[in-house]
Amino acid sequence: MAVLELINVSKHFGAIQAVNDVSFSLEPGEVVGLMGDNGAGKSTLVKMIAGNFRPSHGALRMDGGELVMHKPVDARRSGIEIVHQDLALCDNLTAAANVFLGREMRRGVWPFSVLDYASMYRRAGEIFIELKSETRPRDLVRKMSGGQRQAVAIARTMLSKAKIVLMDEPTAAISVRQVAEVLNLIRQLRDSGIAVVLISHRMPDVFDVADRVIVMRRGRKVADKVIAASSPEEVTGLITGAVEAA
Repeated sequence: MAVLELINVSKHFGAIQAVNDVSFSLEPGEVVGLMGDNGAGKSTLVKMIAGNFRPSHGALRMDGGELVMHKPVDARRSGIEIVHQDLALCDNLTAAANVFLGREMRRGVWPFSVLDYASMYRRAGEIFIELKSETRPRDLVRKMSGGQRQAVAIARTMLSKAKIVLMDEPTAAISVRQVAEVLNLIRQLRDSGIAVVLISHRMPDVFDVADRVIVMRRGRKVADKVIAASSPEEVTGLITGAVEAA
């Protein structure tokens, strides 16, 4: 059973049609690359999945039931997490503190409860081991590489037992070595049974880790293909309009 289905989803802002009649499904443990030029509708589509926008038309289904969200916290409660391009990390805090930010573990009884740092360090360390990351719970984020920062952001999604992770340009503006680290993190999510939607402009990254590629152009889905049945040249043509549809 598909973990997520979009059925004829559209979104308009007044006279502007940002997303027009898009349908696709997402299986557990599947990585789907979402590609398209600026203004193609990728961000609006992802924001509907993340609970930021409600569709103007169409429906979302999760695990076979209708999914209705009014705000991002509804998406998180349903098992949908998003890793933003800017990561939204606090540089002055440790990796563990960022993983548990807003969801801190406590011991004792309110009003005498205190933060349980030992448990948070231990659990964060376990998640980093699961991700096969060299990130350490006590390391300060401001001293981390781009790949380690991505590991911290992804660890937050593991903490909440996400079913779907939306990743917005995770390999933008980082070194080649760090790109390899991030792609390995995506593989770890896939191997854990978590579905990943990878929004990226980097063709090599999508063809390296994705099982399928979905191409958007002017608000419409123009392709939804298994990676093995497509090519970077075809996807480039679909993005630019040189190829109408596939």
